[in-house]
Amino acid sequence: MRIGILGPLEVRADGGAPVDVAGARLRALLTLLALDPGAVIPAERLIDGLWADDVPRGAPNALQSLVSRLRAVIGRDAIESRPGGYRLALPPDAVDARDFEARVRDARRADAPEARSAGLRAALALWRGPALADAAGLRFAEAPTARLDALRRAALEERLDADLALGRHRELVPELEALAAADPLREPVTALLMRALYASGRQVDALARYDEAKRVLGEELGVDPSPDLEALYLAVLRQEPSLRPDVPRPEPVAPAKGNLPARLTSFIGRDDDLKRVDELLGASRLVTLTGPGGAGKSRLSLEAAGRARTPDGAWLVELAPVTDPAEVPAAVLGALGLREPPPIAAVPGRPQPHHPADPLDRLVSALADKRLLLLLDNCEHLLDGAARLADAVLARCPGVRVLATSREALGITGESLWTVEPLELPPPSAGPEEAAAYPSVRLFADRAAAVSPRFAATGADAGSAVRICRALDGIPLAIELAAARLRALTPAQVASRLDDRFRLLNAGSRTALPRHRTLRAVVEWSWDLLDEPERALWRRLAVFPGGTTVDAAEAVCAGPDLARSEVFDALAALADKSLLVVDGDGDDPRYRMLDTIREYGLERLVQAGEENAAGRAHAEYFARLAEAAEPRLIRADQLVWLRRLSAEHDNISAGLRWAVAAADAPLALRFCAALGWYWFLHGRLGDGADNLEEILALPGVPDDQVTARALALGAMILFDSQRPGELPASWLDRTRAICSRYDRADLHPVLRLAVETVQMYLGGWENDPGGRVRGLVADPDPWVRGLGHFMRGHIAQNFGRVDEIEDAFDRSLAAFRESGDRWGQSFTLTSQAEILGRRGDHRGAVALYEEALRLNAELGGGTTGLLHVHMKLANEMDLAGERDRAEALLHTAMRDSRETAWPEETAALHYQLGELARRSGDAAEARRRLSRADRLTADLPGPPQFRALVLCTSARLDIETGAMDDAAARLDEALRCAVRSQDYPVVSHVLAGHAERARALGDPERAAELLGTADALRGTRDLSLPDVLATESAARKTLGDPAYRAAYTRGTTKTFNDVLETFNLTPPEPPTTVAR
Repeated sequence: MRIGILGPLEVRADGGAPVDVAGARLRALLTLLALDPGAVIPAERLIDGLWADDVPRGAPNALQSLVSRLRAVIGRDAIESRPGGYRLALPPDAVDARDFEARVRDARRADAPEARSAGLRAALALWRGPALADAAGLRFAEAPTARLDALRRAALEERLDADLALGRHRELVPELEALAAADPLREPVTALLMRALYASGRQVDALARYDEAKRVLGEELGVDPSPDLEALYLAVLRQEPSLRPDVPRPEPVAPAKGNLPARLTSFIGRDDDLKRVDELLGASRLVTLTGPGGAGKSRLSLEAAGRARTPDGAWLVELAPVTDPAEVPAAVLGALGLREPPPIAAVPGRPQPHHPADPLDRLVSALADKRLLLLLDNCEHLLDGAARLADAVLARCPGVRVLATSREALGITGESLWTVEPLELPPPSAGPEEAAAYPSVRLFADRAAAVSPRFAATGADAGSAVRICRALDGIPLAIELAAARLRALTPAQVASRLDDRFRLLNAGSRTALPRHRTLRAVVEWSWDLLDEPERALWRRLAVFPGGTTVDAAEAVCAGPDLARSEVFDALAALADKSLLVVDGDGDDPRYRMLDTIREYGLERLVQAGEENAAGRAHAEYFARLAEAAEPRLIRADQLVWLRRLSAEHDNISAGLRWAVAAADAPLALRFCAALGWYWFLHGRLGDGADNLEEILALPGVPDDQVTARALALGAMILFDSQRPGELPASWLDRTRAICSRYDRADLHPVLRLAVETVQMYLGGWENDPGGRVRGLVADPDPWVRGLGHFMRGHIAQNFGRVDEIEDAFDRSLAAFRESGDRWGQSFTLTSQAEILGRRGDHRGAVALYEEALRLNAELGGGTTGLLHVHMKLANEMDLAGERDRAEALLHTAMRDSRETAWPEETAALHYQLGELARRSGDAAEARRRLSRADRLTADLPGPPQFRALVLCTSARLDIETGAMDDAAARLDEALRCAVRSQDYPVVSHVLAGHAERARALGDPERAAELLGTADALRGTRDLSLPDVLATESAARKTLGDPAYRAAYTRGTTKTFNDVLETFNLTPPEPPTTVAR
């Protein structure tokens, strides 16, 4: 087992599987034990660490209970009971903090800067976030956190110092700039940055850094720079030789052999590749580096060749200028300096020396007894010649190894391949410090600094660097070409012009090979090496923004110059030539293009006049795929089809956009009708409804079931995304009109559902409540029946028909299980969990909520409304006595949904955290959370129920603090919101709040009467509200049982209209659900 405390607590079993330790106090206990693995921690110290000044009664028993729970999670043998305390029975290096300290000690003992740098990098890589994150704010964590943070800073600075000694000054500048920006008062970082800048030839920038540090120290602390920093400033000013980087050089045992060129620029971001190539060269005599043009194959091969230790040296053979495969041996002879021998005059009686006439024979004869590395660079246009030469040399020259670079493998026996991938890319949202850790950004920053001293890998420049590197796929040559443009443009200008990348990136080095001077030349070199079927496939594949399967490529790309039977071979050929990336090794791999390759293909597609035909073929294919998937999305095999649609999301979106741009309304509506439920299940609500209005404005919209389904699903999405006011009345009117022309049995299941629900929404729930679902619950399709019973249950719940609720949800769950739809099962389970919670069976409710979330997780977890389920689950956990788990669940949900949640969902999490804080007595935290929830939803057009709940809980806080007037105002507003929603359970909830206030004001009779009215509207007592139970108990105790029952019974006779009259409220308008 391994335990990580350098970041959020992480526990991994022996096999590496994560172990979930739930509950803040359990995690704090394990963190405290992990600070000193193997040592006995006294129980008093553990109690003090966990509870500090709030030690509970029976603290030893509470500690023992926590230890038992922790053992149940991580294993009984992991924690040993010893006299007076407990011991984490793990070796020190099983805890990352202790492992980190040991690695730093070992690295510091190393003499060579290479070893120090590598050791410190490995140590620092153990950090995943702030130390002891799960014990933040606890007193016991303060000292070890400070100590570990200080050691981390020292290790980082020592690693940077070692890297400077290795001559990595240029590539360190972006990282040091980010560190200096984050902590401008840290003098050691300023000193390292000044040294790196000076070593990079940027003396003025180094001096400016000193001036900036002096200003900040004076303004912030009122002090001058330290003597050490001042001495460094003077050394930079005087250009002292001691500041030159102490780069270790090869031992001068003997003059180097070979013809490798000297390095002109720094080598960045390929440490792992270089290590792997070294290993391959040690195990194989032929290693070929493959990859797309500009990926850095040549540069990596030169670095690897330079590290090779061969007695007769490493020799570069540049094959790019060679045009005839038969000339490859002559090119190698020339690189080795083995020219054609001059003729020797014949001497009678003396034998003539024999020189083989064939260049290949001469080469292998010359190399027969040599021990050297032959680097064949750029073989892709001479594959046959390079392969024959490598095969002959390997067979007849046992001391020779061959390292080749090519966009395609040589394809001979004994060849080991290493694919040179583009450099790793930062996420789009990466900040300066995070971005500086990625090799693609480091390369851009290094090359940018060389041409533009004003460039700084911080602030806006860092964001532009991220956009540039991502737009260029991390291809090193393209990144270097973009950096070269900073002579005349800002990084932001370069980033904004990359839509026309081939025109922009056309200013490479004049000494580079012609095909490396511009981005277009790099890509055209690959184009020129292809046959016509391969070119046809390249340009047609460019219409796939999301990659392709073999089936899709055959369906879309076959045509002139490329028969369907040729597509698979052409796909394989493009992949072999590094023009396609192959993802996945299963039965159905995907092929995708880098953006630069795809952009070039689109240009060629337009030149060939095929863009319309290819676009239509692509859109038609993915419309058919969506239509094939649609009926399966509500059946047992829905997961298979959801995965397939998710894999094709970018292609499907592109097909829909093409149909809209082509003004093909029928095709666009086919997408919307087929994908509506997929968009709903995966929370992609904007993909559907936002496009529909534009599509309906196109000419030629048919009045058929496809259009009706698109309209019905669009309406459902608007309702679910809390935007019913945006729903045009014409959508519902048109849906009804289309459906009226068909017999119900001939309608699609979605439309059979829509016919009834549209009538309900337009007529209002109060008109014959539940009557509209009769047709749904009798439907032959189990999925429609399931939704019908689900709606029947909620209508019954809304109107307090208790005897019907449970039956409706039981039948709904059975129907959804028959259909196989996990979404329906999940949300029916949540409704059943609510029933159990109201009965007081909180553990049963927790189990059902957890099963609902498990089913949703199988769907991908994107369904809207999930955060509300988390909120309800946390509430039931708290009522079941598991407050730590409840808080942890809410905080995790808040963190994981930060980028994707709707404001209403985030507000719901704040609301529940506020409720937990109120119950635990933290009024300030409760008020803060509830205010946040109220602000998030104050201006939103959604239903008013949630605001009613927030106001009611805030009123309870007012009651607890004696602010009765404030409580009355909030409760009155909450009741107005509840009445406006016509949601009887929410009305009941607020009436219970009024009862609590009445009891607090000394009117237990009114409190009892209000509780009776609340239960009557709800149809049953609600045992899920501790405050209501406390109010009932207090009123009963004051009045006595007979008087309490009499007042309560009077309350049960009141109706909804009586409530309106009692509180002087206006009857609500029928619900407005459409925009007219």
